[in-house]
Amino acid sequence: MTARASRLRSWLLDGLTDAAGRHQGPHAVRAHATHPWWRVMCLTGVDYFSTLGYQPAIAALAVGILSPFATIVLVTLTLAGALPVYRRVASESFKGSGSISMLERLLPWWAGKLFVLVLLGFAATDFMITITLSSADATAHILENPFTPSWLEGSQVPLTLGLIAVLGAVFLRGFREAIGIAVPVVAVYLAMNAVVISVAIYEVLLHPVAIPDWWAALTTQHGNPWVIAGIALIVFPKLALGLSGFETGVAVMPQVQGRRGDTENDPVGRIRGTKRLLTTAALIMSGFLLTSSFVTTLLIPHQEFEPGGEANGRALAYLAHKYLGAEFGTVYDASTILILWFAGASAMAGLLNLVPRYLPRYGMAPAWARAIRPLVLVFTAIAFLITIEFGADVDAQGGAYATGVLVLMTFAAIAVTLSARRRRRRASTIGFATVSVVFVYTTVANVIERPDGIRIASLFILGIVAVSLISRVQRSFELRATSVTFDAQALEFIREDAERGAVRIIAHDPDVDSPEEYRRKNLDERRFSHIPSNSPTIFLEVTVADSSDFEDDLRVVGARVGGFRVLRVRATSIPNALAALLLEIRNLTGVVPTIYFAWTEGNPITNMFKFLFTGGGEVASVTREVLRESEPDPKRRPSVHVS
Repeated sequence: MTARASRLRSWLLDGLTDAAGRHQGPHAVRAHATHPWWRVMCLTGVDYFSTLGYQPAIAALAVGILSPFATIVLVTLTLAGALPVYRRVASESFKGSGSISMLERLLPWWAGKLFVLVLLGFAATDFMITITLSSADATAHILENPFTPSWLEGSQVPLTLGLIAVLGAVFLRGFREAIGIAVPVVAVYLAMNAVVISVAIYEVLLHPVAIPDWWAALTTQHGNPWVIAGIALIVFPKLALGLSGFETGVAVMPQVQGRRGDTENDPVGRIRGTKRLLTTAALIMSGFLLTSSFVTTLLIPHQEFEPGGEANGRALAYLAHKYLGAEFGTVYDASTILILWFAGASAMAGLLNLVPRYLPRYGMAPAWARAIRPLVLVFTAIAFLITIEFGADVDAQGGAYATGVLVLMTFAAIAVTLSARRRRRRASTIGFATVSVVFVYTTVANVIERPDGIRIASLFILGIVAVSLISRVQRSFELRATSVTFDAQALEFIREDAERGAVRIIAHDPDVDSPEEYRRKNLDERRFSHIPSNSPTIFLEVTVADSSDFEDDLRVVGARVGGFRVLRVRATSIPNALAALLLEIRNLTGVVPTIYFAWTEGNPITNMFKFLFTGGGEVASVTREVLRESEPDPKRRPSVHVS
């Protein structure tokens, strides 16, 4: 490898071993450089708060003069539904795995893994479409500004690709830089919106007839209050984009600064900070949504919300230009463009914290997927493809975005409902179950109205499942043990034999462990494998735990059974565990061990599938292959005998 290639490799994989906290992935060698909760809120808030750029227009277009009531439904579900759900998720899944990890624990073996892959597909849909849709919307705001040069007309795709590329470059630098940009972007954007909405409220107050006229029109069209409430509930799924940001809020929990007494398994300060993050963001957004829906409904003619209208997708920008002038309106547009562009940062942060916690652990992604920079390049490339495929069209991606958000929130609500039920908290169970029903309704209604969203999500799911299974097969012959430890009895057995110059291991099926079985097995191996009669042997038994897992912390326990010495260990795969133990014995003693097997009965192809999915199968030949790939020097490689 050339020096340049070596430097490039070191730079790309820096997130795996970074000790300075600059590239804070979930698998860094040392603890991440964390940040106060309000700074992390700005990183997650660039997605959440940016929906102010289009949410009021969506509500007005969907229900017209009923927009404030529909927004009240959205805010109610935010504060009484999504917020309590994700505060509970923060308490129970504080390592950044989100609600997915809560559901993972409910389903064992391969069913749980496949379920997680499906949820990761929806998460990828949510986060990736957030990146592409927000960048496309930022581009639309650029092109719609009156001061934009005419020669940029028709440049939607290249401009969007440029914004995505710059976003990727920020994350190649690190999370610290991303948060450093997010804080001023969010602060300026919220301040600009506060000015616009305050001026708009003042304009409403200057026209005393505005509110009575609106109320008269409302009662004329929808005289029955129950009809108003019913319509607001029916159209709520169209406003569901205003709920985005909660899943990201718990996904980036490792970035939240805790307190001095926090431990890895009980980070009280980090949990408290994350709850403050979620609550503060929800309250800020709720206030802006309510006031913005009110003023935009009263001050903007309905035809301007229609496609082609000046307020379509940019209601507050319309008010900024109308009441504060083109110069202020342009500054407002610039702040909107910045937060829409950087809304992808929230999604990128979620992906970089979420994906490495699952796929590499399952063996369903290359080992480099634990590093930050390679993942940034992969996600940026995928965002390029999505943008080109959809022509940077915001409306074409809206269905997939809403589907990803709603599915994740639905399963989060179900997860906390099941958790409350398991803890026998009746009131919480009923409350969370009610929220779950609302989210299920919202998700189903959204899928029925915009089926393209589920189709796009299905492509992400199929892609993740296919890549994961291929990766699992390709990595099957790796050493999977993250650590190997021996208890005192096991170490005594190994060192006794090493002092005599040879460590001979007999692989044994743990299903039969009677002294008579060990005696018979010992005689057979000595006879057919020509083990010297005066050479001691040690039996080694591997019990398969959850074969759908990939990595192991192996703990070897020694025992004496009827005068025979036995080493026992639980692992996800028999051959990989045997290879790891043999190499560890060599490293501990300096003696290259030998292991003896009996041939496995059955069809080799069938046994290979057993190995891939149950951790057993053709043990002897696979153990030898794992050793061959792990130790290139035959003289240092443990020997495998089969008879």
